[in-house]
Amino acid sequence: MTSAMSELFSDSTDKKESTKFQWYWAPVYCAIWFLLFYVAVIPSFYSYPETLLIRDEHKYPDQFIGERAQIQLLELASIGIKLTGTVENEVHAINFLRKEIEKIKASARTDLYDIDVNVQYSSGKFMLWGMATSYHNVSNVIVKISPKNSKSESYLLVNSHFDSEVGSPAAADAGVMIVVMLETLRVISISDKPLNNPIVFLFNGAEESNLLAAHGFITQHEWAQNCKALINLDSAGSGGREILFQSGPNHPWLMKYYKKSAVHPYASTIGEELFQNDFIPSDTDFRVFRDYHGLPGLDMAHTLNGYVYHTKYDNFGNLERGTYQTTGENVLALTWALANAKELENPKEYSEGHTVFYDYLGWFMIFYKESTGIAINITSSVCALIAICVSIYMTTKEKYIESAKHVYMKFSIIIAVQILAVSVAMGVTILIGVIVDAMGLTQAWYSEEWLIFGLYFCPMFFTLSMIPALYIHWTKKITSLKLNDTIAFFMHAHCIILVFICLLMTGLSIRSAFFPMIAIFFYAISVILNILAKFIFKGRDYYICIHLLCQLFPFWFYTYLTFAFLKTFIPMQGRDGPTSNPELFISGFTAIMSIHFAGFILPILHKFRKSITLISVFGILTIIFVIIAATPAGFPYKKDVAAQRFYVLHTNRVIHDFDGFVTKNNSGFYIQPVDTRPKTLDDSTFKDAFEQSWIQEECASEVFCGLPLYNTRWMDWKNSSRWIPATTPVFPIETELKLLKKEYLPNAKIRFEFSVKAADRIVIYIDPYSGTKVTDWSFDDTPLKENFATPYFVYHVYSMDTTPLYFWIEFERDSPTYEGPTFRIGVGAHFLYHENDFTEEYKTFLKSFPEWSYATKWIASFNSWMF
Repeated sequence: MTSAMSELFSDSTDKKESTKFQWYWAPVYCAIWFLLFYVAVIPSFYSYPETLLIRDEHKYPDQFIGERAQIQLLELASIGIKLTGTVENEVHAINFLRKEIEKIKASARTDLYDIDVNVQYSSGKFMLWGMATSYHNVSNVIVKISPKNSKSESYLLVNSHFDSEVGSPAAADAGVMIVVMLETLRVISISDKPLNNPIVFLFNGAEESNLLAAHGFITQHEWAQNCKALINLDSAGSGGREILFQSGPNHPWLMKYYKKSAVHPYASTIGEELFQNDFIPSDTDFRVFRDYHGLPGLDMAHTLNGYVYHTKYDNFGNLERGTYQTTGENVLALTWALANAKELENPKEYSEGHTVFYDYLGWFMIFYKESTGIAINITSSVCALIAICVSIYMTTKEKYIESAKHVYMKFSIIIAVQILAVSVAMGVTILIGVIVDAMGLTQAWYSEEWLIFGLYFCPMFFTLSMIPALYIHWTKKITSLKLNDTIAFFMHAHCIILVFICLLMTGLSIRSAFFPMIAIFFYAISVILNILAKFIFKGRDYYICIHLLCQLFPFWFYTYLTFAFLKTFIPMQGRDGPTSNPELFISGFTAIMSIHFAGFILPILHKFRKSITLISVFGILTIIFVIIAATPAGFPYKKDVAAQRFYVLHTNRVIHDFDGFVTKNNSGFYIQPVDTRPKTLDDSTFKDAFEQSWIQEECASEVFCGLPLYNTRWMDWKNSSRWIPATTPVFPIETELKLLKKEYLPNAKIRFEFSVKAADRIVIYIDPYSGTKVTDWSFDDTPLKENFATPYFVYHVYSMDTTPLYFWIEFERDSPTYEGPTFRIGVGAHFLYHENDFTEEYKTFLKSFPEWSYATKWIASFNSWMF
């Protein structure tokens, strides 16, 4: 083996043909790269500090004590489901926070700090996700810690939420962030370390109900106007290391402090750009703070084990134990750093554009301004091209070369072959995704992540390697180039492809252009070192040795990002809606990642004997994995691990005509699948469902299909829904819509005033008939100003209040003589936490769901009228 490895790293230059290695070393070569991934990437991803214990806290002054946060979370999570408007949220959770804050105040350094506590109840309206959103009486618990006698008017805001989604104890989303904030507040309150500016800790009571409490604070609270920067904490998983996925916008100084302060960095511009382009089916309060106060900040969230997100499995027992200390140390350090930042006094002075940021295996952080990134991308690309040109020129001077023209011609052909190889490889990989989807095998990798290797990485490796291998085989007798030269030329060509991608992304102002730049940068170094080596080590060729050593760091970087990406996005594909295509998404991502880390490693396989046979193994593995995906092993869902999600609403629909008579009155189970396998239960639980044509007919005749869609995302999913007839549900409150006043106004206008009494969460659809339009109303007027398509979608939440909602709508008609109805109005009432009112039939139906599925359940009604 020693002699073989020696041959791998050096070849005599006095032979026309470079030495090939025995075929059986190829598996060793591949195993070495897998081992490098296994010993560096996986441990780095799951790296957590030791949790500090309460009994040892005297040894760690000014440090985060993870055990205390863990104990607090156990109590908070034990409260149970904490929906906005419930006693659990508005009483028990708030009492828990008050109690813990009082403990902190009792032990605080009152000689150094003032601590003020405030419970806010707010009402308001704003625009969110295409919905005119309004709310009443939502809660916040707010704490401000200020240096004694501070006159600073610049506050740092730290925010997270304690409310939960339907059916979820919300230990991770975002209970753990709440206790991290509490411990951060405690440590600061007993420390004599400098604190230059006040810090506002916002314990937010209505995030899951569409970011309501954040809007209430930032638009109405007296401390909000002084908040100059933000740390937002949330979750889309069950702990682990929190990723920084949004920074700024336009405030690079924030990343400067993150780099200096974050003890365990985990951040990427790629995550930010994916999030901002709606690749992540979630949102955070960061949007509200940014859009309604222009507040710059850092947005961080946990993403590990996203299967439990918004389910009953988001409990204390499933939370990754290293979360408390890891996130706590980061948040404490960041809070102190930003509160003491000079930029906090007037952040607008430091608004200098976007940043490029990323961590390297969590070991250290890299960030620079977007303008600097442009310079780095261009410089790295130009240097790589120059180095490649010099390398090719030096090849033309080798004594075994027939002519320089022959070299340049061969390189031109190899560029074309490599472009073909990359294009075909990406096309084949994505085509397999299309085939898998067409075969009904989509998401086979959902719970068995290892299937992705065979389904998508293997075909990428196979095609990317096979096309160059065939070229080498067919041309080996008609070229004066040594095998090492040919391999080098293929890698030169691959680098040129990446240079084109990098410059294109840079030209399109895509900050993630740093991604191909990393590969280009390290490849340029390897080429330059090889050029120098030819002068230093005359007679020996160390090309492969130098090249592989230079590939080690980018290999770790790309495989680390690949692993982190898959761990984050695979669970998200189970809740991205039935209109998504996860196979295209995952296969496309696999192809993109592979050309970066495999494009400079796979060509070395051509140095082994029987290379075509060896490369064919990847193709064989692809076929084997497709077969596995078609077996029960490829079934996506697992009990308590990776469930298939459905919304199941026991619903009553009542449709009225213009004269007020009921034309439809039916009840049933309205089921909304949440992933791309909506038909898995058609032969069992859904066997009594109406044909899909029923949904299509209802969508054609009724406003939004006459269904109580809970938000605008459901509008895109509704065609995949199911309706199973059932008896009428029991409603805690019957929906009552009253026309209080109808007033004819000048200029063919008419005004309607209504009150509606229903659930504490209602959606209102407003659909003007042809010849009329809405000119004004009491809701947020953004849809009217920006000419949204009709029907309009209104969302309203009450918290701990049964007062009817009063609203008015003003219409303009085309003609004063207009006759007939002006508009249709639909009211959907959602009872999210009234399980005591579930009928026996509904409970029995819910029990019919298999153990590998998860039903988010509540009662709903839909009523519509014409006026």
